[in-house]
Amino acid sequence: MKPSKYPEIKPLPNESVDSFLKGRLKMIQSKDGYRFSIDAVLLSEFVTIRQGDRVVDLGTGCGVILLLLLLTKPVGHALGIEIQEELATQASRNARLNGLAERMDIIMGDIKALPLAEQSADVILCNPPYRRMNSGRINPDPRRAIARHEILTSIDDILRASKTVLKKKGRLALIYPSTRLVDVFVRMKSFDLEPKRIRINYSTPESGAKLALIEATLGGKPGLDIEPPIMGQGSLEARGYSP
Repeated sequence: MKPSKYPEIKPLPNESVDSFLKGRLKMIQSKDGYRFSIDAVLLSEFVTIRQGDRVVDLGTGCGVILLLLLLTKPVGHALGIEIQEELATQASRNARLNGLAERMDIIMGDIKALPLAEQSADVILCNPPYRRMNSGRINPDPRRAIARHEILTSIDDILRASKTVLKKKGRLALIYPSTRLVDVFVRMKSFDLEPKRIRINYSTPESGAKLALIEATLGGKPGLDIEPPIMGQGSLEARGYSP
């Protein structure tokens, strides 16, 4: 048998290894810290990817969005930016664990000072912190707090970075609370990012909107396509994710 190109990757004592997509994807995650949510999966299914696209994930966490895209869509190369050392290390190990290290790089860095060339990405993705600093209880676990509240980055930081790094007509896809839709649309247009597609997530047919999946084009013409809604978690259970 030909030896594996990647040495065995083992979790640390405070980590677990979880399998998804019927075993096609294995993820190292913290047992008690940040763990990816269904939001990341919905975003990976929603974003438009064209053959050979160079994709950048801002705040990649454990790298799940990029790994899902590499396994399911025609991505050319994937790059994740993560400011937290623990998560950046997990993302790098997850790329190797899944045999995708040659197509996926992880950089530990700050969205506000990206170490990337201008106009170098076809697609940028972000599952950003949803809550303003002055809203709601801040989790005592700093890893979870940074993921949920705008402690280290704001929506303007994300949009400014996207405008700089995206190629002309490049695409930004993100998932955001439906209650902040007006705010994010106004902010996008101020950075010349034109919302082109939106898909709303509802917990049930009777409930109010929960989350919005948004795709914008840098320098795009006005015109918004409102796609059919997602109820609950859509098709995710059938694809190997439990509720």
